[in-house]
Amino acid sequence: MAEMSTQSDREARTLAVRALEGEFSDLIALFRRRITENANRVSPGMLPGAYKVFTTIARHEPVTQSALAEMLAVDKGQLSRTVRELADLDLIERTPDPTDGRSSLLSATARGHERLADARGPQEGALLEALSDWRVEDIENLAHLLHALVAGSRPDGRSLS
Repeated sequence: MAEMSTQSDREARTLAVRALEGEFSDLIALFRRRITENANRVSPGMLPGAYKVFTTIARHEPVTQSALAEMLAVDKGQLSRTVRELADLDLIERTPDPTDGRSSLLSATARGHERLADARGPQEGALLEALSDWRVEDIENLAHLLHALVAGSRPDGRSLS
């Protein structure tokens, strides 16, 4: 009987995970559309990849280019071209790294922060509206669960290994 229960639990878990994968797929498609829209709001014609580089710099500033390449798991040559394009648009700036004279720190400029805030505004309002009937505790719990999933930990904070 215990073996049957284990099989049933495994099947239920598999179905739940498949449903979750489907929801993630829909969410990813929605995010792709939003990222493309935001990229165009920051700078008409900006590609989504450049927008991702820009937002990652803004979120982790100041950051070295090598740390950025590692975070994004991208080709360093392509990243170098994208960083140059973002700097040419006055969205980011390079400053000398005081700990390593061979390296630069990347940060968003004041104009970059302004363009990013303007680009994100419509989506942030839409998310606030979509979650307006949710309890704050449910929103916090969703954020906590997603963080645990991304971090590879259990929701109770314990490691999966």
